[in-house]
Amino acid sequence: MKIVFAGTPEFAVGPLLELHRAFPVSAVVTQPDKPQGRKGVLTPPPVKVAAGELGIPVFQPEKLKNETEMLKSLQADIMVTCAYGQILTQEVLDSFPLGVWNIHASLLPAYRGAAPIARALIDGCRETGVTIMKTELGLDTGDILLAEKRPIYDSDDLGTLEERLSRLAAELIVSAVEKIERGELSLTKQGEGFTCKKVSRTEVDFSKSAREVSCLIRGLSPAPFAYARMGELVLNFWFAEEVPCDTDAPAGTVLSASPKEGLIVKCGEGAVNILELQPAGGRRMSARDFLNGRKIQAGQRFDEPVL
Repeated sequence: MKIVFAGTPEFAVGPLLELHRAFPVSAVVTQPDKPQGRKGVLTPPPVKVAAGELGIPVFQPEKLKNETEMLKSLQADIMVTCAYGQILTQEVLDSFPLGVWNIHASLLPAYRGAAPIARALIDGCRETGVTIMKTELGLDTGDILLAEKRPIYDSDDLGTLEERLSRLAAELIVSAVEKIERGELSLTKQGEGFTCKKVSRTEVDFSKSAREVSCLIRGLSPAPFAYARMGELVLNFWFAEEVPCDTDAPAGTVLSASPKEGLIVKCGEGAVNILELQPAGGRRMSARDFLNGRKIQAGQRFDEPVL
């Protein structure tokens, strides 16, 4: 079995490593290096770094659809994709006799498209999972070979859930390729589903429930962040938990701002305790450390100037 692996972010590294141990992988396709940070340092994708350490040849086409001759020259049986980041054409799909198989971090048909892990957290889902499907021209609409569920815990954020699902994806793709190699292709057609969009940095709307606010913060941490403003102060939130609240103070009101009690903010329903945050341009810290010497006081409101 000759395999080409196409993937880009850290999430795809675990599946690449496990697949290479089992078969191995003969070539890797990933996105071109891109500028990162304020200085715009040209940085390779995590999958490229991992492939280099394994000694696997790496290809980084700007547009894979223009490189079908290169793909055919690899003479691979299948291609496995995992968060690669480019739409595949029929010519690309036809370059692999046993098909192209995608690792998707949701329980399809829910959360097709981009950012399925973040969206599941933001929407307050209690479970998610990984699906291995045969790729077709539709966006994540192909027949399902394998799928497995995992719970979403209240302690999860985007980083921890991505890590757990990446480990699951690594296990499932090895099992899937073993089935493909043996010709055991029992596929299930997808039902009606929905597609989610990419996530971006989002300002917190404290008029929403504490559950919605905490899920938003967890779903955007460690990047691209949920944030809030108080005058010129801008805070990126790393983690928050729901807490009971019996006050009728307006949403966004700071109910507590002491190192002892923490940073508690009133929501439309309930309140959230901000446990970790990062001032814009600063470092990540606990809310209690942040509140030492800060001039945020109980009674102030986010979106109002600090007096």
